[in-house]
Amino acid sequence: MKRLIEKGLMFGNLFAVDSPALVERYNRALRHLTGLATALTEFHLDISGYSPEIGDELDDHHYLNHGGVNRQFILLSTEQRHCPLLNAEFSTSRDILRRFIEANEQQLFALTATDAVAGELENSVLAVSTPEHLFDIRRIVVEADTTAGTLAHAERLEALIERFMGEEDAWLDEALIGEMVETAKLTGDITRNPVRLRHVAFEQKNFWTAHFGGLYLFQDVKRSALIASTSKPVGRLPLNANLSLGDRKGIARFLKANQLAEPIVKRHGADEVAILRQKMDFIIADALANASVDLTDLSRSDMRRLAARYADSLPKEYEGLAAMVRWAETRGARPKIGLEHPSYFYLLRATDSPDRDLVNMLLAELTVLDVRQLFICHKEAFYRHYRTWPETKKAYVADLLAREYAMDKAGARAYLFGDEPDMSGGVPTTGLGARAGIRDDALGQDTQFA
Repeated sequence: MKRLIEKGLMFGNLFAVDSPALVERYNRALRHLTGLATALTEFHLDISGYSPEIGDELDDHHYLNHGGVNRQFILLSTEQRHCPLLNAEFSTSRDILRRFIEANEQQLFALTATDAVAGELENSVLAVSTPEHLFDIRRIVVEADTTAGTLAHAERLEALIERFMGEEDAWLDEALIGEMVETAKLTGDITRNPVRLRHVAFEQKNFWTAHFGGLYLFQDVKRSALIASTSKPVGRLPLNANLSLGDRKGIARFLKANQLAEPIVKRHGADEVAILRQKMDFIIADALANASVDLTDLSRSDMRRLAARYADSLPKEYEGLAAMVRWAETRGARPKIGLEHPSYFYLLRATDSPDRDLVNMLLAELTVLDVRQLFICHKEAFYRHYRTWPETKKAYVADLLAREYAMDKAGARAYLFGDEPDMSGGVPTTGLGARAGIRDDALGQDTQFA
């Protein structure tokens, strides 16, 4: 993994804690939450305040996330909103933290100027011992305060002010006035500078969790489903479908029924055909690496020539993508890709909906030879597969991601998956999700590849 770290593809874009003041604030918050402290003078944080260096020091990389359900967090700066979330147990956690920080940026900026803000993403359950418990996690409440209790004091002062304004002859109550004065010393003038955080509750109905080997839970859709990365849970679950990644027909039909995926290339001459060609390059690289071919500094033309030489080594995933590329660039009948054909999911991407990132995450795990989508959409799965690759493929993928993705992450994501989705939960105005009734021939047709 050292190669990925050196290229900024692992533990990248973390927030640096490199001053005595920040270290002291972090330790105050860490003691407040866990009773622990770090002896390190420099370390890095993700969006939740987790530090891989401190995890190594404590020999506990779950020191802010014991049980994997109610994740604790430490904010030293609003700049943490740009950081990744490491060791994620739920796909929604980073987005909830980011939205919370952005909704309260001004307040958090003021609070973190002198103190750390510590808190917890509080679920309605304390542990997830069975898959049934996942259905109880529908609403996440963000509990947060400074280590000095500034927000709690402000709430107390508001209650005292309301009592003072509402009670007759309250101005004669010296104890009440004295308590207001002492509390105001801790909060400042909350009438001019209100100390209050907004948007502290978030709905969580469709999500991925690392529990039970990895599960995708879709509850808030027309046809609900649970999709397991390994073996599907046994028992009666309140869903329309209980699937595993091996249930390709079931997953394809689920995506179509809920209009969650659409073909990448829909017509002749589409610019998106370049995306399919890139996927083909990744498949070629995998086949050549297994054939012990040196992939160093190969251009795309080199890849094409090697693909012709090693055609017998290329998998069916390549065959399906190549057929679709030929159709898009020339004339003739559109190839019919069956639901169980290995290339089927390589031809899809999520529609523009609030669940776009979750669907692309699922598609990434179904198309692991597309190493770029796997890295962008499902880093935990990417790192797991990376450990098993030959050294030639590791070097090729790391160089490619550093050169073609890390230099412009936002641009690459927009090119591959479209503009960022509307996360408000409203009805999508673009994409297949807004065009119910339009029939896409390459989506959901249970026919043989031709």
